[in-house]
Amino acid sequence: MLEPLEQEKLISASPMPILLREAGLKTKHPTSRKKRVLAVIGIFAAVLGIAFATAAVVYTTLASPKTSDKSELILVTIESGAIASDIGKTLESKGIIRSQLAFDIYTRISGTRDRLQAGTYRLSPSQTVEQVVGHLLRGDVDTFQITFFPGAMLVDASDKPVNKKLDVTTVLIRAGYDKAAIDAALAKVYIHPLLVGKPDSADLEGYVYGETYNFNSGATVEQILLRTFDEMYAVVEKNDLIARYNARGLSLYQAITLASIVQGEVSTESDRRAVAAVFFNRLDVGMALGADITFVYAANKLGVAPISTLNSPYNTRINRGLPPGPIAAPGITSLLAVANPATSDFLFFVAGDDGTTHFARTNAEHEQNVARYCTVECAKP
Repeated sequence: MLEPLEQEKLISASPMPILLREAGLKTKHPTSRKKRVLAVIGIFAAVLGIAFATAAVVYTTLASPKTSDKSELILVTIESGAIASDIGKTLESKGIIRSQLAFDIYTRISGTRDRLQAGTYRLSPSQTVEQVVGHLLRGDVDTFQITFFPGAMLVDASDKPVNKKLDVTTVLIRAGYDKAAIDAALAKVYIHPLLVGKPDSADLEGYVYGETYNFNSGATVEQILLRTFDEMYAVVEKNDLIARYNARGLSLYQAITLASIVQGEVSTESDRRAVAAVFFNRLDVGMALGADITFVYAANKLGVAPISTLNSPYNTRINRGLPPGPIAAPGITSLLAVANPATSDFLFFVAGDDGTTHFARTNAEHEQNVARYCTVECAKP
């Protein structure tokens, strides 16, 4: 048996190392192999880390809100039995979330895929995926407010910026309703005491009463409109307006028409009573009402520029008597002004540049008021 020292000498003296050296080969050392393995592992870990970081950035982007505008609400119905992937598709197609994929990832990681509640919701693109999922987890019956404005038309076809429009259609679109559903609801025939006496050919202009209302998220456009009719009819009944209008020779429909003109011409309660008196005085003597707001409305309906000579039955500058129907939704002060106008013999009025309304008995006096008080507004085309 050789001693260790002798074994080492023998190996050193053997021809193998010499042959390897002569062949240009090196003997492998265990330490160098270990270093290469660690290097490969390090590179793999770095690539994996970059991949995870990139995925995290992509997910964060896809799960982020689509907009910062919290006023935009979108109506969405989640049917009973709908699976998470279908819900994600619906939310993406409705424009509520950026990506169904982000929705799927979040619901899987959070373990919420089987806990989403069916129902009708009003969701905002300003919500993150996490917030949307939280909304669906609670399953609360959403309520929302919607405000219609006195003086608003059913449709504002002007070139005014959309965010400045207050018409009924735009308000309903902002509340999340589809344009086709809105058009269908506005064209529908309703049975309601407020609408008694309204010609069958007339639309709902003037009847969507300006007020703030609360509704459940599942409310249809038809239900919303009926609620506004209820509100307006309550005002009519409370103030005994039908009898008071009849005493002045007007039906409810005619009075709403006149009140809608008063609504558009002036803004204060006292001025509205005075302007209502001017219009009654003009009707009594057979003069045209001469309300500029009527040819502006006519131009909106026709989609043309508003001019005082516009050929339309709504233009009270060129036609005597009342127009065919309301031009907007009158508020309570205008409805009451027509029921109880001021006592005067004025036949003319003009709103001055400072917002003050100036009244006159003769055209000569009126022209003086225009020249004195309306040098800017009255010069506009």
